[in-house]
Amino acid sequence: MRKYGLNNITGVLSKNSVAAEQDNIESNRPDPNVRQEDENTERGNWSSKREYMLSMIGYAVGLGNVWRFPYLAYKHGGGAFLIPYTIMLAVAGLPLFFMESSFGQFCSQGPINVWKAVPILQGVGITMMLVSIFVAIYYNVIIAYSIYYLFASFQYPLPWSVKDCSSTAYNITTASLNVTSENQTCQNEFSAGQSPSEKYWDMNETGPVVWHLALCLLLAWILVGGALFKGIKSSGKVVYFTATFPYIVLFILLVRGATLEGAKDGIEFYIGSKSNLTKLADAEVWKDAATQIFFSLSVAWGGLMALSSYNKFYNNCYQDSIIVCVTNCGTSVFAGFAIFSILGHMAHVYQRPVSEVADAGFALAFIAYPDALSKLPISPLWSILFFLMLITLGLDSQFAGIEVIATCLQDAYPKVLKSKRGIVTTAVCIVLFLLGLPCVTGAGIYWVNLIDTFCAGWILLVAGLLEVLGLSILYGGNRFIKDIEMMIGTKSALFWLWWRACWFFITPVVLSIILVWSLYTFTSPTYGSVAYPDWGISLGWCISAFCLIWIPIVAVWKFDSDRLAFVIQRIKAACSPTEDWGPYLECHRGERYGTSGSTCAKLVPTDYKAKGGSSKNTDTRG
Repeated sequence: MRKYGLNNITGVLSKNSVAAEQDNIESNRPDPNVRQEDENTERGNWSSKREYMLSMIGYAVGLGNVWRFPYLAYKHGGGAFLIPYTIMLAVAGLPLFFMESSFGQFCSQGPINVWKAVPILQGVGITMMLVSIFVAIYYNVIIAYSIYYLFASFQYPLPWSVKDCSSTAYNITTASLNVTSENQTCQNEFSAGQSPSEKYWDMNETGPVVWHLALCLLLAWILVGGALFKGIKSSGKVVYFTATFPYIVLFILLVRGATLEGAKDGIEFYIGSKSNLTKLADAEVWKDAATQIFFSLSVAWGGLMALSSYNKFYNNCYQDSIIVCVTNCGTSVFAGFAIFSILGHMAHVYQRPVSEVADAGFALAFIAYPDALSKLPISPLWSILFFLMLITLGLDSQFAGIEVIATCLQDAYPKVLKSKRGIVTTAVCIVLFLLGLPCVTGAGIYWVNLIDTFCAGWILLVAGLLEVLGLSILYGGNRFIKDIEMMIGTKSALFWLWWRACWFFITPVVLSIILVWSLYTFTSPTYGSVAYPDWGISLGWCISAFCLIWIPIVAVWKFDSDRLAFVIQRIKAACSPTEDWGPYLECHRGERYGTSGSTCAKLVPTDYKAKGGSSKNTDTRG
C-alpha cells in the first residue's frame, strides 16, 4: 500500500484549494449577456418594455392561430365555437395568464423554481418543462415544413398547382416531398373532389429520414439557436420583425381572400347563419375550446413564467396580461376571416361544402392556403409571403419554448451555467434536433399529430388545475394578491372581486369539469382517415405518463425529506414556502419577506405611490 508523506498531503490539499478557487472564480464570473444598467445584475432584464411585450405577443400568437383555431372553429360549428372560446378566455385563460405572469415576475424564477412557494407542487414545473420539450420537438418540424414550402415557392408554376401528373413539375414535387412515390403509380387524373395540393401532401408510410426535410429542420434550429444565443438580449431584437410581419401578411391575404368568388359562403359558415349551435352540446367542443385557449395563450406551458421572470419588479403585469390576451384572441378571430374566405373559395371551386374542403388542421396551412394562393396572379410571390409568415409565427413561439428549458437549467445550476448561456442554448437545440428526426421521415406528419394529441391537450388542463389550486389554497389566494400588490400597487376590493372568484372557485371548477369530461369521452386519435396502431396509442400514453409522473414523485420526495418530523409537520413543511422564497433581489423583499426595503427607493417607479403601492404589507394567508 502506498504511503503518503507530508509532501503528498500538502500537494493534495494544494490541488483541492486550487480547484475550489477555480470553481469560485467560475461561479463569480459575470454573465456576459447581463448589462450594468439591468435591475437584476445576476439574471438580467429585458432591454425594454417593448421587447418584452413583442416577445409575449409573439409567444401567444403562433401557428395555432392560423392552422389550429380556424380548424377547430369549422370542426365545431363555425362561429358557434366562438362562444365557448370566449367563455374559456374569461374564466380560465385570462385568470391563469395573469396568475402565471405575476408569479414569474414576483420571484424572478423559471417554472420550476417558482414552486418554492409550494414545494410539494414543484413537480408541476417539471411537467411544464417536459411538455415544452416535446412541443418544441414537433413545433420546429412544422416550421421546417414551412421552410421547405418556402423554398418550393421559388418556381413557376407552383408545384402543388400542377394538375397534369405527367408534367415535370409534378414528378419533381412527388419525388421531393412524398417519399412513397416509388410505390405509387402516376395517375392521369386526381381523385374526385381532391385538390392537387392534397396529392402533394401525402406522407402515409414510414420510411427513412427525408434528407431535404432534415436539412430544413436543421435550418430551423439554426435560426432558433442564433436568435437565442444571447438569451432575451438577442431574441428581444429579433421579435421586432417576427412579431409584426405576420400581421402585414394576414391583412393582405384577408383583403385578397374577400375578393375571391365563394368567399361569402366561407364567412357565413364562420360567423353567419350556417354556424351550427347544436355543437355546443358536445363535450369535445368545450374541451377543445379550453385546450385552444391554453395552446394559444400558452398557459400552463411555463413560458409565461420564464419570460416574465426577466421583467423589472415593478412592471405592471396586470396591464400586460390584458393587452396580450386581447391581442392574441383578436388575432385568432382575424386570421379566421382570412382562412374562411379562402375556404369558401375552395368549396366553390371544388363544388364541396365548406366543412369538407380540408380534413385536418395541418391541411389548412399546407393544402387549403397553398392551393388558393396558386390561383392568384404572381402566385409564387403570395406563396413566399405566406410561408414566410408561417415561419415567423412559429419562431416567436419556439423562442419562448426554448427559453423555458434554458431558464430552468440556469435556475437549477446558476453557478455553473450563468456565464454559459450560448453553450446551453446550442446544446439544447442540438439534442432537440436529433429527437425531431423521426418527424421528418415518410410518416413524420403522423408523429407530429401523435405528440400534439398527447402533449398539447389534457396534460395542460392538469397542470393548470394544480397551479391554480396550489396558489389559491395551499399558498393562499389573499397572500398571492398581496404579492401582486407589492409590484403594481394596492388595489380596491372591487378590483380583486373577479380574480378572487376565478382563482378560488370558477377556474378550478371549470378546469375540473372539462378534464373529467375530456378523459371520459376520449377516443383514439386519427390523422385524416388513418387510424393509429395500438403501439402508437400506447406510446402516446407513455409520453403523457412521463410528463405527469414527476408531480407525485416530487410530492412524495418533498413529503419524505424530513423523516424525523410528524406526518402533520411534514405535510405543512411541504406545503409552506421555503426560506428563500420571495422577490429575487433583497431590495424588493420588504418587511413582508424580511428586509426593510429602504434600499429599493431608487428603483420604485415615480407613479407607484400614487397607485397606493407599499412594501409594508402584512403577510397573511387566505
